[in-house]
Amino acid sequence: MNRFYVVLGLVAVVAGVLIWKSSRSESATALSSPQGAAVTVTAADSAFHGYSTGSDSAAVEVVEYADFQCPHCAEFAVVQFPTIRDQLILSGRLRWRFRDFPVGFPWSRLSALAAQCAGEQGKFWEMSDALFQRQSDWGRSTKSPNGLFRDLARASGADVGKYDACMDSQRYAGRIEAAHQEGAARNVNGTPTFFVNGRLHEFPRGATSDGFQALVDSIAGKRQ
Repeated sequence: MNRFYVVLGLVAVVAGVLIWKSSRSESATALSSPQGAAVTVTAADSAFHGYSTGSDSAAVEVVEYADFQCPHCAEFAVVQFPTIRDQLILSGRLRWRFRDFPVGFPWSRLSALAAQCAGEQGKFWEMSDALFQRQSDWGRSTKSPNGLFRDLARASGADVGKYDACMDSQRYAGRIEAAHQEGAARNVNGTPTFFVNGRLHEFPRGATSDGFQALVDSIAGKRQ
């Protein structure tokens, strides 16, 4: 009987070791993926301050921290941002800067990487629009949306060969992590979050094109 319990105890110990090793292996795999946190941030990554659009002389600059898989970000990008771009950005009154802030959705960092790799070829805003517009096709998928992202990059005008090389190398993973760290240091805790001329701005009724119009008018009026 005693021998039986000794053997049983040894089996339990071996099983525990195997489970621990398995969990360590899975953890290492997760950390090495685009979604993981073990990313080296270089000085060049920290020096990049996001993609921007609009006049350098605009009186108002908005910095948006967003996640391509965030439903609220997609709603804002599809419903509100086109009007903001047409009425405020293209008119030279507003400059817009986009910063990645992956909040932990399954494809947060992968989608950010796809946008950065398209941006390497000057197609960031086209890819950004496509990712948000097609979010319903990939945002809830349990399978990797890599293939769809590749199609969106091609449709956005990117060279898929160069795009593939960029994605395979995870070239801008550090840049994405640097943006996330920057946002966290500025107390960003959700997306989308907006800073107006360097200060956090909250919209009591939600961020809308009318709200931004009123904000720009107010700042311009005070300056005059």
